[in-house]
Amino acid sequence: MATVAFIGLGVMGYPMAGYLSKAGHSVRVYNRTASRAEKWLGEYQGECFTTPAEAAKGAEVVFACVGNDNDLRQVATGEQGAFATMEEGSLFVDHTTASADVARELAEIGKEKGIGFLDAPVSGGQAGAENGVLTVMVGGEAVDFERVQPLIDTFARAVTLLGPVGSGQLCKMVNQICIAGVVQGLAEGLHFAKAAGLDAEQVVDVISKGAAQSWQMENRSKTMLAGEYEHGFAVDWMRKDLAIVLQEAQRNGALVPVTALVDQFYSEVQAIGGSRWDTSSLLARLMNVRSFD
Repeated sequence: MATVAFIGLGVMGYPMAGYLSKAGHSVRVYNRTASRAEKWLGEYQGECFTTPAEAAKGAEVVFACVGNDNDLRQVATGEQGAFATMEEGSLFVDHTTASADVARELAEIGKEKGIGFLDAPVSGGQAGAENGVLTVMVGGEAVDFERVQPLIDTFARAVTLLGPVGSGQLCKMVNQICIAGVVQGLAEGLHFAKAAGLDAEQVVDVISKGAAQSWQMENRSKTMLAGEYEHGFAVDWMRKDLAIVLQEAQRNGALVPVTALVDQFYSEVQAIGGSRWDTSSLLARLMNVRSFD
């Protein structure tokens, strides 16, 4: 069994750290809001600490799952960051959805200290984290990947090494591009069905058996039609991710016009009060423009 640290106990990190504990590993946790770490400790075996540096001290592997690039820099290289106490030969694994640039930056800093680094963003949402069936996209050295894969397997159903540091984040950008397009298509389809006077649930039942089927259709169409948008990944976070996508596309020359348009649509969802709604709330934007009730 390994001694590990987990930094960031949000909706994703909380259950991920829990699976590591349930697998029998010695887990040291840190969360910016201390009460969250204390709650975690009430459910799982482990220790909680008041800084990332304290949590990381003596850990073979340090996992992080925080908000954005700046949060990641703070918990890794800040004055009380994990790198301050991590030992030579230890490994930092970042599950944050962040930029490829920050992954490369931290990997270089870690290299100077003899610390390995993997960027390993996840897909599957809150439900995937709670059920231990996340998909993990990894960038980094093969030797580091092989070392940490058994640990990641405790909370993932699929974990793949895609290339050098930054590759995991780039793959997650592709993931978000595809989700944005699919959710917008589903929202428009449901909106059209209602406008045409069709029974939208019946329509979904029919077309979900053909080429239009998708995870979003299977898992979100009914709640979308019910106007329920409290199912995990928030619009604010999706816009953060899409901003990273658009910045990277500007740099590498990729054309992502649909993604840019959907990002604009999400800004309109924010404007009608949907900042914390989940990403399927694109239908709410359309219904706000015209109601067929």
